[in-house]
Amino acid sequence: MVKKKKRWPKRLLLGTLLLLVLLTDGFFWYVSDYYRAEDLAVSVLSQGDNIVQQDNLTILSPSTPSDTALIFYPGAKVEAIAYLPLLDQIRRTGVTCILVDMPFHMAIFDSDAAQDVMEQFPDVEHWYLAGHSMGGAMASQFASQHPQQVDGLILLGAYLYGDYPVEQTLTVYGSLNQSVEDKLDYSENVVEIQGGNHAQFGNYGPQKGDPPATISSQEQQKQTVTAIQDFLERNRKS
Repeated sequence: MVKKKKRWPKRLLLGTLLLLVLLTDGFFWYVSDYYRAEDLAVSVLSQGDNIVQQDNLTILSPSTPSDTALIFYPGAKVEAIAYLPLLDQIRRTGVTCILVDMPFHMAIFDSDAAQDVMEQFPDVEHWYLAGHSMGGAMASQFASQHPQQVDGLILLGAYLYGDYPVEQTLTVYGSLNQSVEDKLDYSENVVEIQGGNHAQFGNYGPQKGDPPATISSQEQQKQTVTAIQDFLERNRKS
């Protein structure tokens, strides 16, 4: 009597391939659904020679050369240029700002991007790392792993993640962003913006699950820039 060959390995292989296809399709569907920059943010790109796009970087330069630069990691699933209005204000204080456009709009896929940026700008003497939300978490992770390369860390709508000195970290969050406040286990260099929410550090519109702010995005960003400027000045003196 001839025994029938078992077919389950072939079926298992086909099932595995089908699962991989579904997972891949699901991933690309997920990352393709992201928050787009508002017109105000897009318009910043046309303001002049002080803003240059180079590969995956947008470089905002102050009117006079600076030895200090800030690398910015965007929030998850947010178009990078949504943060240009905020960064344009920071560069006007005399700091070069370098915005990183992350793979799939998620900093988790390139948390070490700052390393490549630093290598491209050897004339910069003082490096600060900043980020919003998940971008802040990944910036915090990089700073924790490379403390000798980072003069300070700036977290917007995020909290310290990893072993980086609290005294060299600025944390800014909106009072309506309760999830950040609940995670804070330190109080040094913490700025709470009354009436601010999670999304208004960038210009990409309302974010799912985020309460509406009671102040404008312009006001929230203005207070953020003031906090950052004060933090940088304190760091320079210390």
